[in-house]
Amino acid sequence: MNLRQQLVTQPGATGNGAGSTPLPEAAAERDLQAYQRMKSQVHQRLLERLDLHALEGMPPEHLRQELGSLVERLLAEENLVLNAAERRTLVRDIQHEMVGLGPLEPLLADPTVSDILVNGPHQVWVERRGRLSLTDVVFADDEHLMKIVDKIVSRVGRRVDESCPMADARLPDGSRVNVIIPPLALDGAQMSIRRFAVVPLTMDDLVENRSLTPSMAQLLQAFTRAEVNLLISGGTGSGKTTLLNILSSYVDAGERIVTIEDAAELQLRQPHVVRLETRPPNIEGRGEITQRDLLRNALRMRPDRIILGETRGAEALDMLQAMNTGHEGSMTTVHANTPRDALSRLENMLAMAGLNVPPRVARTQIASAIGVVVQAGRLSDGRRKVTSIAEVTGMEGDVITMQEIFVFKQTGVSEDGSVRGHFQATGVRPRLMDRLKSRGLSLADNLFDPSVRWE
Repeated sequence: MNLRQQLVTQPGATGNGAGSTPLPEAAAERDLQAYQRMKSQVHQRLLERLDLHALEGMPPEHLRQELGSLVERLLAEENLVLNAAERRTLVRDIQHEMVGLGPLEPLLADPTVSDILVNGPHQVWVERRGRLSLTDVVFADDEHLMKIVDKIVSRVGRRVDESCPMADARLPDGSRVNVIIPPLALDGAQMSIRRFAVVPLTMDDLVENRSLTPSMAQLLQAFTRAEVNLLISGGTGSGKTTLLNILSSYVDAGERIVTIEDAAELQLRQPHVVRLETRPPNIEGRGEITQRDLLRNALRMRPDRIILGETRGAEALDMLQAMNTGHEGSMTTVHANTPRDALSRLENMLAMAGLNVPPRVARTQIASAIGVVVQAGRLSDGRRKVTSIAEVTGMEGDVITMQEIFVFKQTGVSEDGSVRGHFQATGVRPRLMDRLKSRGLSLADNLFDPSVRWE
């Protein structure tokens, strides 16, 4: 139980068989405000006594111990009346303020939390196992929240203020952060943190979680090793980046990989990886480096494969050209609901890049560049699955032709809200099988048996 929960209940009282009686909401709010004032007072006194320059080179754990000792002495000097549990909570909270991200630290330490969504200073939501829930974490006020926001974005050399009210950043562990503040956000600063596991997920983890079948995993692994250009499609939070990270792990260690991202998220473990990240414009509106700029530069860096974190604009043209001109096995993601929609989005992005050619020419370039579209989906019960693996087979007239190899078919929803369905091969053997065989990658003939279902 954290301090806010302690303040909402009155220890020692009896009622409802729980040994505590709820206080009125107004009284609980007053107690919480009093605690925030007390914490701010102790924090300010602590800053007055500390030599911040001397603390810069101190190891984090040693710094926490020193801060804990100083806070204990300050509490004794101030003669504040606190029980043992409240003293421990106050010491912990001030340690988090000084060396961490304040109230967010307990959530960042929780391995079950995949997303942290801050809706202003008094409302923080988290996602666990695909489900959103409201936490009791709060900030003292808007100023307190903005201090935490500034601490996050300044670590990666970015800023957020009224002249630049939106920013992307990342935490030291690789978690992605997006911030938008007033005047664009009407109810205070809004911050979204997409968490990443300390130990990256593997394909075995996806199979164990029933996100895809062992047959689908074998096929995707073979496509990656055979240098087939892959497009991973899906909606927000569907697991596109996680899947991209896993597939990238099958790239041979002897290849030179260049990754390009808006905010660095990929966790590749190969020894020869060059990581590039975009840069926003400065306060004068100059100096912006886009994904398209980085992609053009990457072509001069002798890459074997290029991995573009997400294609969302004019960089689609350069990515497709790279896939068509010797950088086979490259990968990227795109926001789309179906494999067909993913190709349509690429066509629209080519128009954004100023490619003034007939639709057939644009589609021909897409069909020759993309080998396989992998569709990731987030079901209504929060689970993530690979819902389709589709091969791009070429052109018929003005239409890009595709054939699905594996598909997830939803059959219903159970009483507890979980989705029912099964994975199934369509019975179509991919045309890329000859390419796999030429690379020494053989797959069993029964891999594509449509009679086999995997729940």
